[in-house]
Amino acid sequence: MSVNKVILIGNVGKEPDVRHLDRSVVVANMVLATTERAYTLQNGTQVPERTEWHNIVLWGGLAEVAEKYVHKGDRIYIEGKIRTNTYEDQNGIRRYRTEILAETMEMLSSKGALGGDATPSAAPF
Repeated sequence: MSVNKVILIGNVGKEPDVRHLDRSVVVANMVLATTERAYTLQNGTQVPERTEWHNIVLWGGLAEVAEKYVHKGDRIYIEGKIRTNTYEDQNGIRRYRTEILAETMEMLSSKGALGGDATPSAAPF
């Protein structure tokens, strides 16, 4: 048995990029920032604040919710799985892109909050 599960709570870094692939398929891409607070070790060493940026992909109903309600700076909860894609850039160099495929999203910001889970009716994978 194996598990591929990610849970993130963070702030949206920029407006979601939403594309309508055809009349029934919608995909949204956005970046989510999660920040670990700074702290001091027992020996006095200061560990600075650290921010990670996550590429989030939402399909179907979740993408539609993101299009209408998610904005830069909003605090959201994301639950999903990790996927890494490999591609070659224009110079023939192999590149990697790690994404979080969102399965559940909940708005945590008070402005425009949906008041519950936003879950897609069907995922295309």
